[in-house]
Parts: sequence; structure tokens; C-alpha cells
Amino acid sequence: MEINLVTKVWSVDNDVENIQSCTQIVDAARLLHAGEAVAFPTETVYGLGANALSNEAVEKIFAAKGRPSDNPLIVHIGERQQLSTVAGEVPEKGQKLMDAFWPGPLTVIVPKNDRVASLVTAGLDSVGVRMPAHPVALALIKQAGVPIAAPSANRSGRPSPTTAAHVLADLDGRVAGIVDGGATGVGVESTVIDVTVEPPVILRPGGITREQLESVIGPVELDPSFEVGAVETPRAPGMKYTHYAPEGELWLVAGSEEQARIKMAELLSQAKIDGQKTGVLATEESAGYWRDHEAADVVLTVGAQADLEQVAQQLYAVLREFDNQQVQFIVGETFSREGLGMAVMNRLEKAAGGRILSV
Repeated sequence: MEINLVTKVWSVDNDVENIQSCTQIVDAARLLHAGEAVAFPTETVYGLGANALSNEAVEKIFAAKGRPSDNPLIVHIGERQQLSTVAGEVPEKGQKLMDAFWPGPLTVIVPKNDRVASLVTAGLDSVGVRMPAHPVALALIKQAGVPIAAPSANRSGRPSPTTAAHVLADLDGRVAGIVDGGATGVGVESTVIDVTVEPPVILRPGGITREQLESVIGPVELDPSFEVGAVETPRAPGMKYTHYAPEGELWLVAGSEEQARIKMAELLSQAKIDGQKTGVLATEESAGYWRDHEAADVVLTVGAQADLEQVAQQLYAVLREFDNQQVQFIVGETFSREGLGMAVMNRLEKAAGGRILSV
């Protein structure tokens, strides 16, 4: 399907007074209400939004992204009372999580109602809902007056966008507009938890950790789809297909520092022999070592091993920068799976498409 739109870009100051009534927000909300797809910032990544009550509007998201329609979308709301426009009765544990973490990077899977568009839920009897903690997102959704279905605002399979420039690079001419609210904060998508089952199940790790969830509602389980290569019907975004991938081939190497570096160097050297431009996704601790290594053409730093918040925030931008520098072969370190590390490793493993070596 060919799409030839003039993509309008609005710049919005997050700190402006009466943000909901500013011209840019009103203009963008008018397009959303009219059934168009508009990208906007959240505290996690930029989302590509459309009216969650209209299949015709939601179709424009799938068309713009080149995304299969059997993958459900998250519905974003601007205030708690909007929940009833898409959801049925919310289980008690779901209510407790909403009380604790909304607005914030938590998507709660709850029973759907008949008003939400069928394309949003991909034929499931549940719907994922969250209230983003970003002033632009909240103002835009409230001004539009409808709940907004919004996956990440990138072409399907590409690293998620954390700036409006990333969105423009992927979707210029494919969406009606982009609201530029600056760089996002968390950097990886929301945690997705299903409270329609007992115990609740994390379907996607993200900005709210398992430990935080359990501090509010007790034990939660992890979905088996976290295993690389697992195949099952997706119940949440990010559970199917290749995601977050740079254009170059990415390999992850896990093991002791010395053994991992030896294996990474072997991979890089072979890629150089094969005539490929090479890159290293490094931490601050290892960047100096790799910049002195003759087999590494491009070395990009994602943050410190001990600062997983920084790693999460910078991960997608670094993956996109490898593309900007036309790197064809990339090796990367791995991180602890504790806390936010679960989300970081989930994204890296999907970006690598299962290419992970343990040494």
C-alpha cells in the first residue's frame, strides 16, 4: 500500500502553561479525532497514535509501520475515567497496580469491552491499557477526547524511536503528523502485565521492574515467550517477529570479561576479513579497550554496566547510530538481568534475533 502524506511536525515545550490548549496540541488532536495517525512522545519511547475506537483509524498505524495486524496494540488514556471506554471490569490487582504506577511505564492487560476497535486487540478478549507519564502525551489524549492506540512510532522491526528525528527518519510521508516533545526519558517501552490470569504474568519487561510489581500485588510470573525462539500467539506488543533490530548483523557475547572480549575480537576480525564494516556496542568500562582494537571500526557507548537506567535510555539511539554509520557487523556485551536489566536484555536479544554466544 503506497502512502504519500505531507507529515506535519509540531514542536511543543513540555513546561508550557496550559499545554492542553496550546495551538500545536489542538492541531494534532484535531487530526487524531478525524481518524489520522499522529506520533507523539511518551516517557518511554515515541508512539504512533490513532483513535482506539475506530478500526479505520487503527488501520493507518499498521499501514504506516508495515506491521502485521495480528499483533495487539496498547491503548493510551489521558485520565483514569477513560479506562471504561475500552475496558470491562478490572481485577483488584489491576486496580492496585494502576493506583501505584499510573501515570507511568506500566501497561495492564484487562478484559476489553465492545467499544474498543477489534484491530487493537487482534481478536483477543483483553486489551492493554496504560496512562503515560508525559505532559505532551496526556495533553494530546485529553484534547483528542478519545483513547489512543499507539505502538512505537517506527517502521516495524526497527529500533524504537526516542526522539522526533528518529520518527521522521522512519515515517516521514507515512503519517499525518509528529509532535516533537524532545527526547524521551526511560528509553525502553512499558512493562506489560496480564492481570486477567492468576498469578499475573509479565508479558513484556519494561520501565517498571518485576520487583516493583511484586511489592504491590505479590508474586508474578514471567511469560515463557521470553525464551529466544519461543513461538506462540502474541498477547502483547513485542512478543512476535523481529524487533528493535539495527540494519547490521548483531551478535551478543556473554561470559567473563576476558573470555567475552576474546570471542568478540574473533568475530570482529572475521567480519573484517569478509570486508564488512564492524562495530562494537560497548559499555563505558570497555569502550577504551575497543577503540584501541584494530578490528573495531566503530565503537559506540551505551552507558555503564552498573547504570542500567542510562543503558535503557540510550540503547535505541545507539542501535540507530550504527545504521547512520553504515555498520554491517556488530558485537555487543550483555548485562545483568536484575531489575531494569531484564528489559534491556529482552530488547537486545530481540535486536540480535537470537544470535547470542556464551563463552
